[in-house]
Amino acid sequence: MNDFRQELSQEELKEYPVRKFEGEIFLVDSISKLPAALSEMAEYSVLGFDTETRPAFRKGVKNKVALLQLASHDKAWLFRLNMIGLPDSLKSFLSKQTIIKPGVAIHDDIKGLNDWNSFKPGGFVELQDMVKDYGIVSSGLKKLSAIVLGFAISKRQQVTNWENSSLSDAQLAYAATDAWVCLQIYDYLLNGKA
Repeated sequence: MNDFRQELSQEELKEYPVRKFEGEIFLVDSISKLPAALSEMAEYSVLGFDTETRPAFRKGVKNKVALLQLASHDKAWLFRLNMIGLPDSLKSFLSKQTIIKPGVAIHDDIKGLNDWNSFKPGGFVELQDMVKDYGIVSSGLKKLSAIVLGFAISKRQQVTNWENSSLSDAQLAYAATDAWVCLQIYDYLLNGKA
């Protein structure tokens, strides 16, 4: 089996060092940047996956997914859906079975993406299901990162406005980190190393 902790308390989580994605970040905020991003991503067999949505602080208000993140170990592509929508070429990429896309709570992410442009998801792996095989009970990304990888990630930018005309460096790093950590967890569970 393994020696993963089953769960962590918020207090225990504070003891872990915090890490973030330190590779290249490619911001796709216009259709003209899309072909190059898709071409480069097609070279990978596994990419970490996540989305961000502007928080709604009023009951009954639900915003559309504003950002789609995909990451390799050293590159992250951030797609500003609030600016480019979900073009057919990107939709087609998300349908590819041959490119594995691990993420956490992906059902909601995929539902949100389908609000932009309906597609059949392919190659997605739910890490919350995967960690159950290792006896891990905690299922949030921050706790999974600490349990599996031995470091925490900051969630400080989570409730910021993802529809701003420009995103801050902190938002870009946060978004890239979430997708990157999903890839790191997936690799570690499969291969014993990230």
